Amino acid sequence: MSGRGRLALCATAATLLTAGALLPLVGESAWILTAALLVTVQAGVGALARRVPLARGLTVAAQGLVALVMLTVVFARDSAIGGVLPGPEAFRAFTRLLTTGAEDVGRYAIPAPATEGIRLMLVGGVLLIALAVDTIAVTFRSAAPAGLPLLALYSVAAGLSPGGASWLWFLLAASGYLLLLLAEGRDRLSQWGRVFDGAPRAQGRTAAGFETAGGSAPAPVRTGRRIGVVAMGIALVVPASLPALDGGLLSGRGAGDGGGSGGGTISAVNPLVSLQNSLNQPEDREVLRYRTNSGSTKDLYLRIVSLDQFDGAAWKSSERRIEDVPERLPRPQGLGPDVRTTEINSSVSAAGWYAQSYLPMPYPVTRVDIDGRWRYEPAGRTLVGDKGQTTRGVRYTAGSLIVQPTAGQLAAATTPPARLLREYTKVPGSLPQVVESTALRVTKDASNDYERAVALQDWFASKGGFTYDTQVQSGSGTAAIARFLRDKEGFCVHFSFSMAAMARTLGIPARVAVGFTPGTVQSDGTMSVGLRDAHAWPELYFEGVGWTRFEPTPTRGSVPEYTRDEAPSSTPSGAAQATPSTSTAPSAAPSVTDSCPPQMRLQGECDGEAQQGGAGPTDTGFPLGPLLLVGLGAVVVVLLPLLPLMWRGRVRARRLGSAGRTSADAAARTLAGWREISDTAWDYGVAPDESQTPRKAAARMVRLGRLDGAAAEAVHRAAGAVEQVLYAPRPAVSGSLAEEAGLVRAGLRAAAGRGARLRAVLAPRSAVRVVWAASARWAAVTDRWGASRWNLERWAVALRRRPSRQRG
Repeated sequence: MSGRGRLALCATAATLLTAGALLPLVGESAWILTAALLVTVQAGVGALARRVPLARGLTVAAQGLVALVMLTVVFARDSAIGGVLPGPEAFRAFTRLLTTGAEDVGRYAIPAPATEGIRLMLVGGVLLIALAVDTIAVTFRSAAPAGLPLLALYSVAAGLSPGGASWLWFLLAASGYLLLLLAEGRDRLSQWGRVFDGAPRAQGRTAAGFETAGGSAPAPVRTGRRIGVVAMGIALVVPASLPALDGGLLSGRGAGDGGGSGGGTISAVNPLVSLQNSLNQPEDREVLRYRTNSGSTKDLYLRIVSLDQFDGAAWKSSERRIEDVPERLPRPQGLGPDVRTTEINSSVSAAGWYAQSYLPMPYPVTRVDIDGRWRYEPAGRTLVGDKGQTTRGVRYTAGSLIVQPTAGQLAAATTPPARLLREYTKVPGSLPQVVESTALRVTKDASNDYERAVALQDWFASKGGFTYDTQVQSGSGTAAIARFLRDKEGFCVHFSFSMAAMARTLGIPARVAVGFTPGTVQSDGTMSVGLRDAHAWPELYFEGVGWTRFEPTPTRGSVPEYTRDEAPSSTPSGAAQATPSTSTAPSAAPSVTDSCPPQMRLQGECDGEAQQGGAGPTDTGFPLGPLLLVGLGAVVVVLLPLLPLMWRGRVRARRLGSAGRTSADAAARTLAGWREISDTAWDYGVAPDESQTPRKAAARMVRLGRLDGAAAEAVHRAAGAVEQVLYAPRPAVSGSLAEEAGLVRAGLRAAAGRGARLRAVLAPRSAVRVVWAASARWAAVTDRWGASRWNLERWAVALRRRPSRQRG
């Protein structure tokens, strides 16, 4: 085999060995066999083109064309010309697959299922990296820089893998790269013969052309070694320094099936997301922001969906019928007229990056005013997006009830309907006996279902010796529940799933709700809900009250008031205690006061997972998101393509963070928010003009960015706040412009094309500020060094000129 043949073979092997680090991200590994076959064919085409020989550019073009044809045959054969050649329809099919793949990435957990979209992203990304490595190492005969695309591929895999990539994958990737360097060194030395570097050679050169310990290595080998050591060092450092690339989004999957009015179904879904990794990150991300007229928000949980089916492997939602959203939702199931209720109104806005199929709402919701394609699922009282509708950037208002039953009403609840009792007390045969025996032991002194529910809650929350810990292994199946009862360590998923299962063994209808705790109050009176507010809690059914929330997770959420009192000893057959009921008509403000503070700072942190089809819990959210960006950007930018994206995210979070405590902090945060809005517009093609006033800059931004509606109003509000800071004697500013920045970013994204959106994320124009800052710092360092050097020289001259102390 020729030297270039060996080099091409080593380049292919290095790429595939490095691509192995992606295997833990996907549940199935067959995709790597497809990638290996395509990479081998691509490398073979390159070898043939170089033997012709073709020009270097034509060689790379031939390899790229063959790679495109192979991807067409594998992923878009039905849309190709003659089943082979890519045409307009094939490119549209690629676009659809990449779009669905990106949605699957944000929807599924690690390890994610190998859907067609995800397979295209993986195989296509590996092909692109292989092309870059082959081009650099073989076509241009420079193996050392070829480690950079390999480094990008490994770093992304290590950053996305829970806990980072294992040492096995690092050793395989490093071995592939070193093999490539050695192959290049042998090829060079075999062509050049003895390398002269101005010094005599030691005796004992090996057959491969490398020198023995008696002499120094030739220059090409020394260069390759140095670059190899640096690249492997970076490969060790970069994954450790990267934040976990999992936004930890609550991404539900399961849109309505079937359009039209009044019909369709919603399939069993996996609405739980593992936020275990994001809980351990230093930074939080805002998911929702809302304003409510409720006097207290401590019980205002934002519920997404309920999990009512437990098959032993996972908790999940049943397949349900969906229908058009009614103008006013029916009265909650089981809620009697004697239970005290108060109707409140809440206005909610979702973050522009937060996209999932289910709509977070207070429970029980009575009406929803929202635009878009949404359907209503009556059993869970949830709204689900239809035909791709998600929560991304949506705004809506919801009316809901604050249900305030008394302990007596719950204790006197009668037997539920037989159908409901049968459905919601079903437990799998694989449920360990310890679950039921523990439930019976904990509730042995209780005389009714309410007392049993409170006993379970208190046992988990305070009396049972349980510890809240996000580092433990997550799980939602029967084995995970048994392990949790034994080890007594876990987070909200373990507490809610275990309490619901134990309640079912006692004959109490139970299900698990997923959503958010109320969030944190802001200076403007709104409530901010972040990823760390994600939560899961059990709901138990009591006839006459309906589905009732309990809180078994210690240090998270709030314990309901109706579980604080000592339970009466009434029996289930007793009549429900009558209490006044407020009107169900909407009111401007709630008529019920609460002894707790009006706004409670809550941080509900938890992890929950329930795989469709009985799979165990996994981790979802953003984890695979940057894979597509890296795969496309690695060809254009050989260096790490994630750096601009990560830099913009970090800068945005810092600029739009807390407004601080003093007026000076608020003013500084306002200016920082304006800079973020200007940079966001810059990323979408509206270059900043520092010479204009904020008002003129805002008008220019609205005109060039084609903003309208809420986005345009947000720009003008931000400009007004900046003018207050700059010109008013006593600025009246609230501080952070986070809401305005989010609206502007959503508006710019909506008005931009696909290419502009991709450019704004992958290569934001405002990232040039990093270069400017680095240049300024370098100039300052050189200036200081020059001044210091000049002072040292003057000092040395002065010493030389110092007069002698000898006397003549």
